[in-house]
This record gives sequence, C-alpha cells and structure tokens, in this order.
Amino acid sequence: MNKIWIVLIAIVGLIVVLGLSAVGTYNGLVGKQQGVDAAWAQVLNQYQRRADLVPNLVKTVEGSANFEKSTLESVVNARASVGRVTLDPNKAPTDAATLQKFQEAQGQFSSALSRLLVVAENYPDLKASAGFRDLQAQLEGTENRIAVERGRFNEVVMGYNTSIRRFPTLLFAGMLGFHPKPYFQADAGAEKAPEVKFDFGGGR
Repeated sequence: MNKIWIVLIAIVGLIVVLGLSAVGTYNGLVGKQQGVDAAWAQVLNQYQRRADLVPNLVKTVEGSANFEKSTLESVVNARASVGRVTLDPNKAPTDAATLQKFQEAQGQFSSALSRLLVVAENYPDLKASAGFRDLQAQLEGTENRIAVERGRFNEVVMGYNTSIRRFPTLLFAGMLGFHPKPYFQADAGAEKAPEVKFDFGGGR
C-alpha cells in the first residue's frame, strides 16, 4: 500500500512539475509575441512619420515654378498606394506574403521620394528654401529610423521564432497559437549600402 502511495505521489509531483514548466514556457512565449508586436508597432510608426511629412513636402515643392508635375504625382500616388495596404498596427503579420506586399509598396514610395529629391537638385530656388531643407533633413532622419526599427523587428522575430522551434516547445507551440513570424527581407540592391546626399549649398 505504501508503494502505491509513493508511486501516486511521484506521478502527481511529475504532473505538477510539467504543468509549472508548461505555464512558464507559455508565459515566456506570450512575452516574446508581445515583443514582436511592439517592435512591429514601432516600424509602422516610423513609416507613418514619413508619410506624414509628404503633404508638407508636396506643398513646398509645388511652390517652385515649373517643377516637374510627373515626379510630384508619382510621390502622391505612391503614398496613396501605401495607404491601401492595410495592416494591423498592434499585431505583426503572420505570413510572408502580406509583409512582402507591404514592403513592396513602401519600396515604391521610397523610390518616388528619392526621384523627387534628385530632381529638386535642378531647382536652385527650391534648394535655397529653408522649409525644403528642413523637410529633406527630416526625411533623411526618418529613413534612418525606419532602417533601425526594421533591424530591431527582425532581431525580436528571430528570438521568438527560435523559441517556438526549440524542443520541447515545438511540440505544443502550434496548438497554443504560436506560429513563426516573417522577417523583413533585404530590398533589391541592398548589398550596396544606400547613400543619401542632400546638397545644402555647402559644397560650392
């Protein structure tokens, strides 16, 4: 009889230990998932900051006589296309296709902005405008922040993805709703470090 009780106590003890371990693992995964979502919110925050600068940029550029309308329209259209890719700001994407579509739209927006700034070099009155120079500096800073936040997002996603693929967590992570998150992928030509130059008239 005593042996039966010892076995029962051992079994109960094992169940308790496993249960506590499972609870700890679950809570850890919840924390990591929240970290991914928080990092995603920061990425979107910086992209939104860039989009918010564009109306002022367009207004400033429109004030320059004979500025190329096609270049300006491409920026406006690219900004609008970004707005059509709607993603939850509080929850990171769960599939690579959704993130890729978002990234492509943002890439087109970046290209349009770059073209506008290059064309602006041909307009001395525009380059001399303090408002335009300020917007250039803000855009440059925002692009840097976007790159930083994307890097942080990928780091947090790597930690989360690693956790749910480790044994024994991988045995039940999927059943509890924890699935791998996609990464931001390098843009085409990213093997060459992008260089953004703004001519403020100091090189003359």
